[in-house]
Amino acid sequence: MTKLKPGKLVTSLAAATLLSTGAIQVSADEHPIKLGAIYILSGSAATYGQFAQRGIDLAISEINGNGGVLGRDLELAIEDSQGKAAVAIQAARKLVYEDEVDVLMGLDSSGVAQGLVPTIPELQKPLIITHAATPDVTGNLCNAFTFRISTNVAQNMNAAAQIAAESDANRWTTIGPDYAFGHQSWEFFGNALKDLKPDVELMEDTAFPRFGAEDFTPFINGVMDSDAEGVLISLWGGDLVNFVRQATNLGFFEKDLELMFTVGAATEVLTALEDRMPEGVWLATRYWYDAYDNEINKNFVKAYIDAYGNPPSYNAEGAYAAVYAYKKAMETTGNTDGPALAKTLKGMSFDAPNGKVTFRAGDHQAMVSPNWGRSGPMHPEHGIRTLEDLRIFDAEKVSRTVAETGCTF
Repeated sequence: MTKLKPGKLVTSLAAATLLSTGAIQVSADEHPIKLGAIYILSGSAATYGQFAQRGIDLAISEINGNGGVLGRDLELAIEDSQGKAAVAIQAARKLVYEDEVDVLMGLDSSGVAQGLVPTIPELQKPLIITHAATPDVTGNLCNAFTFRISTNVAQNMNAAAQIAAESDANRWTTIGPDYAFGHQSWEFFGNALKDLKPDVELMEDTAFPRFGAEDFTPFINGVMDSDAEGVLISLWGGDLVNFVRQATNLGFFEKDLELMFTVGAATEVLTALEDRMPEGVWLATRYWYDAYDNEINKNFVKAYIDAYGNPPSYNAEGAYAAVYAYKKAMETTGNTDGPALAKTLKGMSFDAPNGKVTFRAGDHQAMVSPNWGRSGPMHPEHGIRTLEDLRIFDAEKVSRTVAETGCTF
């Protein structure tokens, strides 16, 4: 695997001091601080890795332009997980043992996260997960070195259930990827909805196509032929793009269905679909760029659009925020020692584009708010659907207690 650097955004290694003997020595404090990232950089979900790297690059550029961290520049080494846990494990070990990174971040897939997270303690480097949403990594698989900066499935589905309970739909089914994210989304949604609306029917006839499937026609037809009134759709990335295009051609969106896309407001997807994303359906995202009226967000969104020409996705924001979280942790700790940084991150709060973020001490899950809204008209400048009836849920109210997560350190 190849080590990539964010081009002009990474400042080169500090100049060495030439001694009178003619030998060149470099102080450890003059070496850059290395961030190791693992994302999907190939295949149908590669845009997620691309947007994440953009967020990292932007943060590195800003921080290095303002003196770096502890007087040292930041540098990125990034690896492609290929959406496979085994590949991600190898990548993490390479980043730590060969590239000698100081910290780790990334992960786009719940399945990858479930496989990698148990190996993190052996590396003795903190990992901030910026995307993968399985509750397990801040639940029964939690450990002292793993943190998550974005919302998890349980948080998002508790929010989704509140919206679904307010609708007239009483019979619900799902279409989601056939691995942890799809199955856990349906499980947590169903349990939360039953608590709020006990008479709701959770249909046994569900659809879980394999991740990366190209033909969703039989699954779409299956829902159209059923008596479902509501559909939870947890497809994402290229799968979601293909699904929407095929569903449009089959008349799926002309049916009288309550539709909820659990990550439908990812700008990677909205950019690819443009006006093919139907109007008036519920879309969720872990961060909506136009939802937060604070200076950090305003500056981030402007800088991102100026640099890349389109608005940031939740994955870009999560990666950007993770770099700043590490900056605060390093400056608070006074060094880049892995175990010391993990202790500092535990319970730490910092300001991010989506407001104040706290890594809950009991499970290292960030207390951040799921964003839901109905897809609205096309944005005149950004070329994507806007979000109307935007709802930003209280993180504390949609999060499970630490005891409920099953996390014990």
